[in-house]
Amino acid sequence: MATLSSLRRRSVAAFSVAAVAGVTAAGVCLAGGTASAGTISGPLYRDPTTAVVRWVAANPGDSRVGVIRDKIASQPQARWFANFNPSTAQSEAASFVGAANSARQIPVLSIYEITNRDCGGASAGGAPDLNQYQTWVSNFARGLGNQTVIIILETDSLALLTCLNSNEINARNQAISTATRTLKAANPNAKVYLDGGHSTWNSPSETANRLRAAGVQYADGFFTNVSNYNPTSSEANFGRNVINALNGMGLSGKRQVIDTSRNGGASGDWCGDDNTDRRIGQYPTTNTGDNNIDAYLWVKPPGEADGCRYTAGSFQPDLAFSLANGAPNPPTTAPPTTPPPTTAPPTTPPPTTAPPTTPPPAGNGCTASVVVNQWNGGFTASVTVTAGATALNGWNVSINLPGGASVTSTWSAQSSGTSGTVRFTNVSYNGQVGAGQSTNFGFQGNGTGPGATATCAAS
Repeated sequence: MATLSSLRRRSVAAFSVAAVAGVTAAGVCLAGGTASAGTISGPLYRDPTTAVVRWVAANPGDSRVGVIRDKIASQPQARWFANFNPSTAQSEAASFVGAANSARQIPVLSIYEITNRDCGGASAGGAPDLNQYQTWVSNFARGLGNQTVIIILETDSLALLTCLNSNEINARNQAISTATRTLKAANPNAKVYLDGGHSTWNSPSETANRLRAAGVQYADGFFTNVSNYNPTSSEANFGRNVINALNGMGLSGKRQVIDTSRNGGASGDWCGDDNTDRRIGQYPTTNTGDNNIDAYLWVKPPGEADGCRYTAGSFQPDLAFSLANGAPNPPTTAPPTTPPPTTAPPTTPPPTTAPPTTPPPAGNGCTASVVVNQWNGGFTASVTVTAGATALNGWNVSINLPGGASVTSTWSAQSSGTSGTVRFTNVSYNGQVGAGQSTNFGFQGNGTGPGATATCAAS
C-alpha cells in the first residue's frame, strides 16, 4: 500500500499559508441488501490476511502482541489497491469482496491508481495514462459483485492538484467522474466517496468546487483525513461546511466518511514514523450517530510506516504499539443476530439408506484438503486440516504444486519452500485441533494452482 508522507508535509505547509474479531456496529448488515442513499448499516469487514494479523500470528511471544492484537488486529481496515495491473484487477476485487460477502460484512476498498499519483512524490505510481486507468477501473468494477461495498476513490487526487495544468486537471476530473459511474453501474450497491482532503488543507468552498468538478453528483459523498491526524470533531465540522456548500450548488444528499485510524492523540510532526504522541482514534463503525457521516473508517492501517524511518507501507510493530498502547479498549457490542424465519424451512426426508462415510484417519493422524481459486496468472488456495481420532498438538502439511506454480504469500501457517513440494506448519493459535475437528490456512501463488495435492502429518 502506498503512503502519503511527502504529501502530508506539503498539505500542512499549505494550510499554514491558507481477541482478533471485528467490531460490530449497531444494526444488521444483510449481505446483498441495498445500501440506502446516505446511510450504511452493518459490520465492517475484518480481513484475516492483513499485515498486522499475520504479525500477531507469527510473534506469539512478543510482549507487544496483546495490545496490538486487541486494539489494532481486531479491527476492520481498508484494503488498498495500488499496484497497477489491469489483468488481475477483476480477480483482486472479486477475491476480497467475495471473502467479505461470505462473512456477511461490508468491505472497504481504497483505490489508488490515478495517473500522476501524489504528483510524483513519495507515493508516485498509478496508471501510465488515463486511458489505461479507465481500463483498470472497468476490470476492477467487474469484480465488485452486487452487495454493499465502500470504495475510497483516489486519495489526494482532488486535494493535491499543484503539479497539474488546467487541461490535466480537467482530464483528471473527467477520469474520476467516469470511474465513479463505472463502479456504480457495475454494482448499484457500491458506496463511492471522492477525495475531500482534510480540515487543515483546502477550504470547504474550494473542496466543494473540486468535488463538483470531479462528478460528486454521481458519488455518495466524500472522504477526509486519510493518512492524517486531525481530530474527528474538526473533520466533522469541516464536512458539514462542505456539505452545506454542495447543497448550495444543488448537490444535496452527499455524506462524509472520516479516517480515524491515527487521530486519537497529538498532531504536529507530519511523519507518523517519528511521533510517539499519537494514538488510534475512534474504532471503525458505521454507527456514527451523525446524519452527515456514513462511517468512521481505518483507511490507513495503523502500524504501517510513512517512509521516514521505515519503508513506506511496511508494517512496524513499534509504530503499532505506540498507537495502541494507552488507547481505549474497543467496544464490546454483541454481534447482530438474524431473527428466526416466521415459517419453518422445508425439510428433506432422510435417505432410506445411510450415505457412505469416510472415516477420520486412525490414531494420531490428520488429513488435508485444498481448494484453489484460479485467475489469470495466479491463484489463492484454502487448505483444511482435519484431525483423526486423536487430537493434534501440531501439524504439518505438504502441498505438491503443479509445474510452474509458486507460493508468494501464506496466512495462518508458516511455509518452507516456494515451488514443487511446499511444507506448511501450524502457527501458535491453530496447532491444537480436537479429535475429528478442523482448522484452516491459506496461501497465494503465481502460475496454475488447480491440481495441487495435500498430505498431512501430526508433528
